[in-house]
Amino acid sequence: MKVVQVVLLVLHLLGVLALLVGLLVQVRKPEKRVLGPMRDGIGTTFVAGLLLVGVLEARNQDVDGTQVGVMFGIGLVILVLVMANLRKERLPDALYWLILVLTVADIGVAYSL
Repeated sequence: MKVVQVVLLVLHLLGVLALLVGLLVQVRKPEKRVLGPMRDGIGTTFVAGLLLVGVLEARNQDVDGTQVGVMFGIGLVILVLVMANLRKERLPDALYWLILVLTVADIGVAYSL
């Protein structure tokens, strides 16, 4: 079960990295859009995070319910925003920055003690 936990953690971190890179490569571009790494990253992050919490609970490890709940909520909002704008030609600047801020906030919540 420990191997599954480590694999899920690595997938979760790679998903966050893909989402963040997908956002950051567009910072200076005048027209921003949802890229494949953003879509795949948030999907991987969300699913791997859910499964990771399940594995942690199954192994009777301590899980901070508040932290997990906040991360779940932020992740769900990011997932909905990314998927809702997947086929659109362009992301409004405010929406792009909202997704970026939410992503950084989610990372901050994950690493807060």
